[in-house]
Amino acid sequence: MVLLRALQGVPADSVRRAVREVFARSEYQWAPGDQPLHWFRDWWHRFVEWMNRFTTAHPVAAKFVFWGSLIVLVALLVHLGFTVWRIYRVTVRQPIPVIPGALAAPLDARAHLERADALARAGRFTEALAHRFAAMLLELDRADALSFHPAKTPAEYVREARVSSEQRSALAGLVARLYQHVFGMAPCDEQCYRDFGITAGSVVRHVVSN
Repeated sequence: MVLLRALQGVPADSVRRAVREVFARSEYQWAPGDQPLHWFRDWWHRFVEWMNRFTTAHPVAAKFVFWGSLIVLVALLVHLGFTVWRIYRVTVRQPIPVIPGALAAPLDARAHLERADALARAGRFTEALAHRFAAMLLELDRADALSFHPAKTPAEYVREARVSSEQRSALAGLVARLYQHVFGMAPCDEQCYRDFGITAGSVVRHVVSN
């Protein structure tokens, strides 16, 4: 009643303007705010409700679903960890002297051949491949078929080698096998190492003879 008496005699326009100004304030904005992830929240709530109903109606099946999901999750984590370990081993903890760019102090061809044979006798055939390849590069460099440089990658030597198309193809095959065993970690046994050495020696002999 006091409010009505106070409003008596006040122009209607002034009252309407005052009301509009008051209700235009932010605290009187009752419309829901923008929630871009509300659909995800609603979906999650529906999923939880469905799981509760399913667990109540089928308790045994719910246990199978739970343990099955847990096993799949563990398998994914193990696979992810194994993949990360392989990448780390190849890129960070590479135990072999990745040829030829990573050779800190390049040896001569004979020294690399001796090192390769010593590693092969010890059963370390993948490392032996690296030194056998380096020995071939140095022999080809001495025959002026290419220019050896520690910063080059094996694939670069295939492109720049001044050899016949047949020998270039053989050289490319050696590089492919090298990458397969050194970086791809494919198993390498004694026969694999011997075949690699035979092909490398054949490339050198053809280049030198020409």
